[in-house]
Amino acid sequence: MAAKLAGGHMDADLILVGGGLANCLIATRLQAMRPELRLLVLERGEALGGNHTWSFHGSDISPSQLQWLQPFIEASWQGHEILFPDRERSLPGSYHTIFSERLHEQVMARLGDSVLTGVEVVDVQADRVALADGRLVDAPAVIDGRGDPGNRDLDVRFQKFFGMVVELAEPCGLERPILMDARLPQEDGFRFMYSLPFTPTRLLIEDTRYSDTAGLDVGPMRDAIHAYAERRGWRITGVEREEQGALPVVLDGDLEAFWRDAPGVPRSGIRAGLFHYTTGYSLPEAVRLADDLAREQTLESRALYDLIRARSFRLWRKGRYFHLLNRMLYLGSPPDVRYIMLEYFYRLPSNTIDRFYAGSLTRLDKLRIVTGKPPIEVPRAIRSLMNIPTVDTPT
Repeated sequence: MAAKLAGGHMDADLILVGGGLANCLIATRLQAMRPELRLLVLERGEALGGNHTWSFHGSDISPSQLQWLQPFIEASWQGHEILFPDRERSLPGSYHTIFSERLHEQVMARLGDSVLTGVEVVDVQADRVALADGRLVDAPAVIDGRGDPGNRDLDVRFQKFFGMVVELAEPCGLERPILMDARLPQEDGFRFMYSLPFTPTRLLIEDTRYSDTAGLDVGPMRDAIHAYAERRGWRITGVEREEQGALPVVLDGDLEAFWRDAPGVPRSGIRAGLFHYTTGYSLPEAVRLADDLAREQTLESRALYDLIRARSFRLWRKGRYFHLLNRMLYLGSPPDVRYIMLEYFYRLPSNTIDRFYAGSLTRLDKLRIVTGKPPIEVPRAIRSLMNIPTVDTPT
């Protein structure tokens, strides 16, 4: 059901500010479970979801969640490959990808007039949103999902990437994804190529770095993708689209301060701190939040704020182990040898690796990850655990 428009004023039961992944999933799940609700999605861009690809392991979410997410999924595979200089491994389990174009199509088909694109929001309150054109929208519940709020209350580094969906002259020979190919010069942190084969001749290839900075030098990364394709024997004949981004990797921070910016306004996605603290991926948390909100009988900002904020703090407490691992990765070794720590990680049993990406490690998993002889210098390890940056001296 669409929100009601009356001149310069609208009202709705729930306003979702920002048409990114989290708010789109919340809106479509609510529409499916509670079609009587008057929903309104406000997006600054001309299309929902921006220009993004979201991927996830089947074990990241429940079978029932995977079922309702199915219409959004562009492609699925069984198994994937991991390639390091001294370790190559095939891992089981399903892997899935969503394109922003498909997300937009599916949401518009379900919500139609309940979505406004090309609108600029100038103020967000717990019960009202003001647009740049002077219109006001009132609702008992507002959810702000406009991405990273941009404050510095969380100590973050980045998983950043530049990717291209390309067409090849001949089949690539891949039957399943290569999620990490780290057999290349290590630049700007732990670096790898990521390849998803949608058809025999249509691929997404991304140059990805676990870096200390969010900045992207797109030109050399584009050249590196072409060079990688050439080394693999893939001749690129066309580029369908390009995308880029920087996902947060959390080392530490003040979550109380992170939530202090807009008291009483519920949040979603990265703006709510709901993402995997090591990978930066937000899809599994977005799916779980959409499922839970669809079961809420009373949608009111105060209650939703308390619910989502409490969820964020539970994830933070649960994620302290990931913060520790991130400090070891970023502070415990020079950038050009960080790949060795990931290579070491992939010695683990496949079910432990699955639970790592799902954010549901057991005590035994945590012990397995740090036991043995990790490839990290002891003084650096101590500093990293204490969150003391290590300064490399020139040789």
